[in-house]
This record gives sequence, C-alpha cells and structure tokens, in this order.
Amino acid sequence: MTFPAPSSDKKSLEEGAVFTPKFDAHGLIVCVTTEASTGEILMLAYMNALALEKTLETGVAHYWSRSRNELWRKGDTSGQVQKVIELRVDCDQDALLLRVEAGGDGKACHTGRKSCFYRKVTPDGAGLSPAG
Repeated sequence: MTFPAPSSDKKSLEEGAVFTPKFDAHGLIVCVTTEASTGEILMLAYMNALALEKTLETGVAHYWSRSRNELWRKGDTSGQVQKVIELRVDCDQDALLLRVEAGGDGKACHTGRKSCFYRKVTPDGAGLSPAG
C-alpha cells in the first residue's frame, strides 16, 4: 500500500477526507496507543509505512522498533496482542492514536506493567516517583 503524499493545502490536510500520513525524515510517524475501554495510555511507539500498512490490513498493531531497526507485531513474544478498535490521525496528520483491546494479561510495557507511563516527574524536575 502506498500512502498519498500529504497535501500542501492546509485546509485540505486538516479538514479533508483523504488519509495522508506525514512520516518524518526517518520514515516514521509517532503513535500513541490507548486501551479502548478505559482511554488509559498504554504506550508510545513509532510506525513506518509497512507497520501502518500491516496494522490496517490485519487489525493488529504493528510498530517499527527504532532500537532493533525492525518491524514488530505487538504480542508475538509477550502474548499481549493489540486488536485495533480505532485508528485516528491528528490535525496535520503527523501523529496517530491507536485505540486497542490488549490481549494476554493486558499489559503493554516490556517491564511487565500495564502502561509504559508508570512514573511521574517530581515537581522540581529532579527525580521520578511511582505514578499512582
């Protein structure tokens, strides 16, 4: 699948009905993944065109691993397959929001936690503490 190039016309890009994801200079687009039933943010990852294509084709979340430099289907090793409920794009089409049903134990983080966002920054910005 080839995605059309983003429109240079701002109104068309922001208000139009054509999906034209804007990948960055590395060929990636950021994707925030939330649990569909609760809205809880599970993770932030990146997709390249192939990951986005596989996600749309299969209904299962695929991402691009920047550290391993490879495509990965969420859940292949953990069992935490993410079934896509809805895919949204932001106003200028350079960020995605993926709403999923998380399989397995429902956890999304490689540390064994439900969400990758399990710590909060202290008010002075000097440290971290567990997020409640």
